[in-house]
Amino acid sequence: MSDIIILSGSPSRKSRSLLAAAYAGELVKQQGFTADVISITDFKPEDLVYARFDSPAIVVAGKTIENAKALIIASPVYKASYTGVLKALLDVLPQGIFTNKPVLPIMTGGSPAHLLAIDYALKPLIANLKGESLQGVYICDQHILKDNPTEPIAEEDTAARLKAQTNHLIEAIRRNDTVSLVK
Repeated sequence: MSDIIILSGSPSRKSRSLLAAAYAGELVKQQGFTADVISITDFKPEDLVYARFDSPAIVVAGKTIENAKALIIASPVYKASYTGVLKALLDVLPQGIFTNKPVLPIMTGGSPAHLLAIDYALKPLIANLKGESLQGVYICDQHILKDNPTEPIAEEDTAARLKAQTNHLIEAIRRNDTVSLVK
């Protein structure tokens, strides 16, 4: 069981959004947590398109997400929103799968024009699945270095925002762990 699941909504196996999310995952690992990636590319397209709730891969992904303490969801901006394949995956997962989990949304796009895609598209989806959305981080594509996976965020302010949001995710996990111990 992993503490944090990184859910990548990019149809590309080498995407900027996954690089940014994986970097956030490395930051949480430095604090003693475990993190694993679930990518929409891990699933058969027909399982997503035909909403095969009973697909073994989808069932395992659902259980893995359910057992995690927190999530990082990353998606490129497509048509002012998250990707359709990410939505297709989330549609076949159990309702309320994010219940009581802090969720760090990360979105990437070609320009700052889509900055509000997190607030208007991804956060409502997280809320519908009963997750506790953090502020999130929008990152312009030109600020992500695809050839440097260990330090992919090239712009200093963006890197600082991602680190700050990752720290908020860690604080939320610790707060939830404390509440669980008290109960």
